[in-house]
Amino acid sequence: MPVYVSSTAEPPWFTRPAAVRAWTCAPAPTEVRDFHAALSGYAPTPLTELPSVAAELGVGRVFVKDESCRLGLPAFKALGVSWAVHRALAARAARGDATAPVTLVSATDGNHGRAVARTARLLGHRARIFVPRGVHPEAVAAIAAEGAEVSQVAGAYDETVRQAAETAAVPGALLVQDTAWPGYEQIPGWIVEGYSTLCAEVDEQLAAAGAGTPGLIAIPVGVGSLAQAVVTHYRSRPAGPPTALLSVEPTAAPCVLESLMRGEPVGVTTGETIMAGLNCGTPSSIAWPHLRDGLDAAIAIPDAASARAAGDLARFGISSGPCGAASLAGLRAALTGDGADGRRAALNLGPSSTVVLLSTEGSTANPATTTADS
Repeated sequence: MPVYVSSTAEPPWFTRPAAVRAWTCAPAPTEVRDFHAALSGYAPTPLTELPSVAAELGVGRVFVKDESCRLGLPAFKALGVSWAVHRALAARAARGDATAPVTLVSATDGNHGRAVARTARLLGHRARIFVPRGVHPEAVAAIAAEGAEVSQVAGAYDETVRQAAETAAVPGALLVQDTAWPGYEQIPGWIVEGYSTLCAEVDEQLAAAGAGTPGLIAIPVGVGSLAQAVVTHYRSRPAGPPTALLSVEPTAAPCVLESLMRGEPVGVTTGETIMAGLNCGTPSSIAWPHLRDGLDAAIAIPDAASARAAGDLARFGISSGPCGAASLAGLRAALTGDGADGRRAALNLGPSSTVVLLSTEGSTANPATTTADS
């Protein structure tokens, strides 16, 4: 059974015993990486080592996967969107609809919607993007600048998803959403497959750095799609050194943490947070089984911790907003403070361990890059 460790002290924390960490799954399709490599402007994003953070936290090596410029956009989202739209349009062509006009529809806290709008523009299609309250006007303007029609919704993210899905339920519209629910799972599944390129790059970059298999990956989590991709990658490996997987959420929106605690997917009422792209109330239905069975631990962090981490990454020369910096903040919360020894042991981290932090977005010095929708 999972173990939830709770006390009056922060941080909120979940872990499962090492004895139940034997779950495996099938890998992502190998052709995804080849597809991305053929795209104009594709290049692996940097993997930057931070020796001072490794020394601070008592581990061997710490690397940051910097997604501040991915295919010309300030977040990793284009990986999933480009592959999913490619698959969806191919399916339409197979049905004889190749020449029919298409409007790509999506809900977003920022970067996913911009990736949908960019993809639509590059392919000669239209886009309509729904955004919830609290998204910075410059983020909305960045989506509109891609040629999309933007509709602003008074409600939170989950309500925005509902409205986008209703709007897309007409001929000629295609919902490209990075969260799934019963009856809508194929396109979100393709989006998750698209993120596998990021993981493949990490493997190659760690090998080039002589770092070997990572002992831990820290993943910012909203609905859990990126985390599903990371779980799929590391839980589909042949036998070898295990990699612990840690999800990091805002304390204002810990839907995955709460779901892990209860052993079933639950929705939470979200609050205000600077980690806008992680401000999601319900896990993706296709992500949940992977998160339930494949994550080793989950932690929730306050805004102040994420803001501090973003500032520190900036001083190291890494552009990262609050969502991207959540991975560093979550690692710090896990390895310092009351109960740190137990959390470190649960993650099986020692003085020679290699840790990878996924920084999913660029700096909020430009407010158009504030969200990650992870």
